[in-house]
Amino acid sequence: MSARPTTGRVYLVGAGPGDPELLTLRAVRLLQQTDVIVYDHLVSSAVLDFVSPSAERIYAGKRRNEHTMRQEQINALLIKLAQQGKQVVRLKGGDPFIFGRGGEEMEALQAAGVRVQVINGITAGMAAVTSLGVPLTHREHAHGVVFATGHAKPGSAGTDWRALAATARQARLTLVIYMGVSGAATIQRELLYGLHADTPVAIIQNASLSTQRHAVCLLAELESTIRHEQLASPSVIVVGDVLQGLLAAGLDTAATANPSFRVA
Repeated sequence: MSARPTTGRVYLVGAGPGDPELLTLRAVRLLQQTDVIVYDHLVSSAVLDFVSPSAERIYAGKRRNEHTMRQEQINALLIKLAQQGKQVVRLKGGDPFIFGRGGEEMEALQAAGVRVQVINGITAGMAAVTSLGVPLTHREHAHGVVFATGHAKPGSAGTDWRALAATARQARLTLVIYMGVSGAATIQRELLYGLHADTPVAIIQNASLSTQRHAVCLLAELESTIRHEQLASPSVIVVGDVLQGLLAAGLDTAATANPSFRVA
């Protein structure tokens, strides 16, 4: 027997990397019209300014080793709110379907008979590199891009960095690594099995925000650069030849709170 249909609806909305000007028009409209918003830790206060004053706000943020709600509790909450007939925005940093657990939430909602729609957001991996004036792909340097997570689900094998490095070198790919700061030493060591030590790397913290900082270095210097520049989460690590221009320009340890090139 199929689950009982509901009158409410849940929208899985991407809040983008933080800069409110990078929101989609549809995301803004939904924030202004929603009954309830369930939002994550990485959603910036500037984005929350678009939320209707009459909307109920529920914080469901998750940080490393610090979860306000377990994922199962969030799923149950979304189902409950929709079954009460409410229009719910589940607001996530970046894009709901890129390391945002949007797929898990959609499966739970659909299994409960809840109508659900996804509104994409600009993922941090795109905004971070663009803020430095660098493309993820380039006909001369990179024929593709891979998004990978540096923080695997507990109990899982995680990313096979050696295999990924070999593929990236052979296929000329740019690697974009989310949640990799805490595991930078392991990522560096494993990637060096397939990539050259002088492969350019960029670490971008707080992409698109006024507090953005970044550093550019060689792959062999990844872990020490993060430590020396005191870069922390949330950060994106980008690996690949598309960054050669930054190294050539001498921006090997650039750190700034006001990026010279902003996504517009």
